Amino acid sequence: MKTYITVSCAMLAGMAIGGFAVQGLHAQAKAPVYLITEIDVSNPDAYGKEFAPKAQATIKAAGAKLILIGGAGGAGSKPITAVEGTPPKRVAIQQWESLEAMNKW
Repeated sequence: MKTYITVSCAMLAGMAIGGFAVQGLHAQAKAPVYLITEIDVSNPDAYGKEFAPKAQATIKAAGAKLILIGGAGGAGSKPITAVEGTPPKRVAIQQWESLEAMNKW
């Protein structure tokens, strides 16, 4: 009978320790922040040659990752296909590690 109680207590203690460990690991994971921008470009050639490369360089230097660049303006952009309605002229999606990092940029 003593053996059953000892094994039961050990199992409960192991489950409690495991539960706290899993909860601690989940608390450490931070979800990334995504910034989605839609802009209208009046002069796509000048935008693609002058502004876009400089803006992309500052974004990457600040630690963000460019997930998607699409629309008018060159600089690595892909065409936009609308499923419904008219597509925006330019779209970009950036991934940041935190809101503080994005605000600092």
